[in-house]
Amino acid sequence: MSVLRVAGTIPESIVDGPGIRYVLFTQGCPHRCPGCHNPQTHDFSGGREMTVEALLADITARPYVKAVTFSGGEPFAQPEPLAELAAGLKARGFHLMSYSGYTFEELLALPGARPLLEQLDLLVDGPFVDAQKDIGLRFRGSANQRVLDVPASLAAGAPLWCGQYR
Repeated sequence: MSVLRVAGTIPESIVDGPGIRYVLFTQGCPHRCPGCHNPQTHDFSGGREMTVEALLADITARPYVKAVTFSGGEPFAQPEPLAELAAGLKARGFHLMSYSGYTFEELLALPGARPLLEQLDLLVDGPFVDAQKDIGLRFRGSANQRVLDVPASLAAGAPLWCGQYR
């Protein structure tokens, strides 16, 4: 079973995506955006290791939670084990969302990113830009970030907004 480097988890959140969600904060981020609200997740050697199996068990132990958000850090810095976790969750009917400092276009070119993208329902893409910070935006921190419908975006080969979050 694969291993993920994890900064932390929130078993029940209503601010990190639609509905009641389990949030997994991955450890390690190459972007280091000025003003990031999770700077403790930047160090790739921080956090702790957890197996995909242990995370899957922890998430599915909550029968009322049917949605998961991958945050960070940068989730796409660990795409292979995260894709494995996502596949296990998708097989159980979970709604999946991820944040990424990469844009959708960059993720399409990033080695190993596509299997994770293919499991996602929503993606908040792009780096946090402090000069564009807007606390009125749903599920994103700065105006440059987009909330994308991932299946539609993959089918189109281009980023497509999830209309209700535009």
